[in-house]
Amino acid sequence: MPEGHSVHRIARQFEANFAGRTVSASSPQGRFTVGAAEIDGRRMLRTFAVGKQMFAEFEGDAWLRVHLGMYGAWDFAGDVSTTLGQTGEYSTRRPQVRIEDSRGETSLSSIGAPRRTRLRMAEGEQESELTAWPPEPVGAVRLRLLTDATCADLRGPTACELLDAAAVERHLAKLGPDPLVDRGRAAEERFVSRVAGKRTPIGILLMDQSVVAGIGNVYRAEILFRAGIDPHRPGSSLSEDTARGLWRDWAKLLKIGVEVGQMMTIDGLRGKRKADALRNRDDRHWVYGRAGLPCRVCGTTVALEEMQARKLYWCPGCQH
Repeated sequence: MPEGHSVHRIARQFEANFAGRTVSASSPQGRFTVGAAEIDGRRMLRTFAVGKQMFAEFEGDAWLRVHLGMYGAWDFAGDVSTTLGQTGEYSTRRPQVRIEDSRGETSLSSIGAPRRTRLRMAEGEQESELTAWPPEPVGAVRLRLLTDATCADLRGPTACELLDAAAVERHLAKLGPDPLVDRGRAAEERFVSRVAGKRTPIGILLMDQSVVAGIGNVYRAEILFRAGIDPHRPGSSLSEDTARGLWRDWAKLLKIGVEVGQMMTIDGLRGKRKADALRNRDDRHWVYGRAGLPCRVCGTTVALEEMQARKLYWCPGCQH
């Protein structure tokens, strides 16, 4: 399932390439025909993410809510980018592809000549070449949004619906704080108070989107390892300082994930170790996906179990 950083990156693609533009909407699959017709020809005003959900506002009080769930993904084509303003420790500035047509015009600057790139955005990101415009839909596309330079195809979401502003507010009210949206001290206080008030294991609380928005399986395992916390400990057993530390570490890791497009959870990597981590998931996590292998810190075998039907990775030696 895509975690919070992926959905924020998707929202940034829409802000960069759709906000302020009139959008054509269709449902090639046919399952969102009525909703697509409602927003077809309207201008997209803004897009933002909260946790694992994305909201796009169109003129005339029409809002699109999308939750990718376990299998959903957006395919972008045309004028898209994988950098999205990287500035942090793990950032990489890839050179932009320069493509010239027969007149010597480049797809990076020519209006109506979109860059020949297809970018799939979900839990991970994959680029491929694009040869026709607009591209043919790939798979069962629930919703296609199109401008003269950018195409976005939605496949396999858990939720795709049109709402009004009041309904959006009701959805937002159910979500816990998101560090990239709720930046003040009040958000931290909300998180700390919700953790402190429950005897539920902290490994479950971090996955509860009403407690904190955006954390999934990978970030849950890595944040708890970084804090040295047994995932079975009740939330109410954590000290206030420990709970604050979890919130602040989540804010740090989420920012890195949005900038880089990958869930980088090992700090201070340099040289070959940094390059390996940027290329391979196996080299960028402490415990996630390492069941049966020795802990990178203490050598204890990394444990794997199910917690609420989701895989939980943790180190019995480091986390107590």
